[in-house]
Amino acid sequence: MPHALALQAMKAFEQLRIVFFGTPDFAVAFLHALVSAGAAIVAVVTAPDKPAGRGKLPHAPAVKEYAVAHNLPLLQPEKMKNPDFLQELKALNVDLQVVVAFRMMPVAVWDMPPMGTLNVHGSLLPQYRGAAPINRAIMNGETETGVTTFKLKHEIDTGDIMLQEKVAILPEDNAGTLHDKLMEAGAALLVRTIKLLAEDNITEVPQDNTATAVLKNAPKIFKEDTYIDWNNNGETIHNFVRGLAPYPAAHTRHNEKGLKVFAGHYIKEEHDATPGAMQTDHAAWLRFATGDGWYYVHELQLEGKKRMDVVSFLRGFRG
Repeated sequence: MPHALALQAMKAFEQLRIVFFGTPDFAVAFLHALVSAGAAIVAVVTAPDKPAGRGKLPHAPAVKEYAVAHNLPLLQPEKMKNPDFLQELKALNVDLQVVVAFRMMPVAVWDMPPMGTLNVHGSLLPQYRGAAPINRAIMNGETETGVTTFKLKHEIDTGDIMLQEKVAILPEDNAGTLHDKLMEAGAALLVRTIKLLAEDNITEVPQDNTATAVLKNAPKIFKEDTYIDWNNNGETIHNFVRGLAPYPAAHTRHNEKGLKVFAGHYIKEEHDATPGAMQTDHAAWLRFATGDGWYYVHELQLEGKKRMDVVSFLRGFRG
């Protein structure tokens, strides 16, 4: 039979009035974890529908689709500072807000509930603050990262740390597989954090108090950041490709056409080829010269073509 205190804590957790802010698929896993745990989600806030596809028809965010399917009250403000939205949010009389993969929030929103606004970040803060922590960790050759729950404050990703969980980055991981690992770990960590908050049994630690070496940041990745520098060594290029796969993907050019590289391996070997020079046997392998060897491509996509493995690519490749 459950302990009486545990029952009391669970009841307190279920009674917390929570508003959830999120937009993409990544956020859905966190919302689902809260709903499955019995949290009282009094509203879901997500981005407005956006035109998509050839017909430019309105496309609903993934979080909206989940909210509608589970009969959760939904808000889609165009502007977060809209007085009507702020009044509607205030009228919900919430205890706590949760934000996962959402746009910048004004102070008037995140400072509204008495228990504050809880965020989940895909790194072990204070390391990898910024928009692309998953990509940057792999690109930098890290073997470990994690997820952090923390309270929002003025500066981005600097709020007091509540809980953290480490996640290993395996040699075969790319940004896509690591994204899924962190999503699963983060959703469970979020539920655990709120339950401890409900029990008043959690200690918030200022990030300034965490012992750390030089901080590594995770700024947003733009198209110009995705081009492979073939002068680098093979390991650096390999991590670069892994960190950008499957999206936005590492880019290079061949015969004036763009080429995306999704996976491969490298061999350290002396050569006299110019870095970036491409070689192939036209049947089974295609490689680029690096600063210290060769990078063999496994999966790629030529501009205007579909993504494919190297053998399928070479069947139709002329160049």
